[in-house]
Amino acid sequence: MKKFSCFLLLIVLVAFNKTYAQSALPKGEKQLNAGLGFSNFGTPIYAGVDFAVHDDVTVGPQISYRNHNDFGFDFNILVIAGTANYHFNTLLEIPSNFDVYAGLTLAYYNWSSPNGFGGSNASGIELEAQIGGRYYFDSQWGVNLEFGGGNASGGKVGISYKF
Repeated sequence: MKKFSCFLLLIVLVAFNKTYAQSALPKGEKQLNAGLGFSNFGTPIYAGVDFAVHDDVTVGPQISYRNHNDFGFDFNILVIAGTANYHFNTLLEIPSNFDVYAGLTLAYYNWSSPNGFGGSNASGIELEAQIGGRYYFDSQWGVNLEFGGGNASGGKVGISYKF
């Protein structure tokens, strides 16, 4: 259902677009993203920076943290990740106040549990995929929504700031 909703939103944006599209984040610019994630285990807090290395491609670091205590199971997850996204604005002629993207995240996560849930300490590396979008309500500020899988990107909602 999530994939269908994102696909439908993308079709609507393209169908009603009558303006010349340009990159939402042109090469050489950067933006800060921050907000809350959603998952089955706790509410992650995240922050990251996107660097536009091409008019349609961004890369950048991201960090997230969550703590969860439920039915006596207590654990913390710290995630340090690198993201790469392709932005579809130019290809699909989407106006620059919208930003539709998809990409990959390479994440290192550290799981710790004082009471031994899931092992007392665990860590690992994951390759994850994400799809998302932003709406910029002025030239610098926007809101974002992203769906993905795994420890780093179960899903996110937050703000973006171009600088």
